[in-house]
Amino acid sequence: MRHVYWIGGGSGAGKSTIARRLADRHGWRLYATDDVMAEHARRTTAEEAPFLHAFMAMDMDERWVRRSPETMLETFHWFRGEAFGLIVEDLARMPRETPVVVEGFRLLPHLVKPLLTEPGHAVWLLPTPEFRRMAFRHRATPEGSFTRRTGDPRRADHNIAVRDALFTDRLHEETARLGLPAVTVDGTMTQDELTERISEVFRL
Repeated sequence: MRHVYWIGGGSGAGKSTIARRLADRHGWRLYATDDVMAEHARRTTAEEAPFLHAFMAMDMDERWVRRSPETMLETFHWFRGEAFGLIVEDLARMPRETPVVVEGFRLLPHLVKPLLTEPGHAVWLLPTPEFRRMAFRHRATPEGSFTRRTGDPRRADHNIAVRDALFTDRLHEETARLGLPAVTVDGTMTQDELTERISEVFRL
């Protein structure tokens, strides 16, 4: 995996934007893990990914309203690394002559670290809660969030926000423990500056 660069982190941190900028600048291939979630779900069995298949069997309120953020964190399949092996399989099938930048919250530090054969090929973007709220306000669409399909959208939004803040805290602890690079995203850097900061981490 020497040709692979990894950008993980919390939701709303700008992973997709930075990865796309680097891919365009250097002529790299871009692999967005969000784009293959549905395909990966279809490629798993309940035995291989029990949390994923339990989630798929829930209705919207079971997923987002009636469970605590802490339970949502501990049982969310992607946060537990289910189907991460399918990401690796996809990457292994790509030509190695062209570098690829992989981005998404599914890139858990303890799963990525064993794949790092080159220093400076991975980084995690850690958004502050305030930055994440601002980012999602800017992403809002007229039809609203998917939480509108729940019985209590306000509670669902709150649960997801708390869960994601807890996940970011976990990433902060794990990257520090494993000695992996992490960058706090709080709005003090422009997109250009953040792109340059990640380029420095990647030694480009």
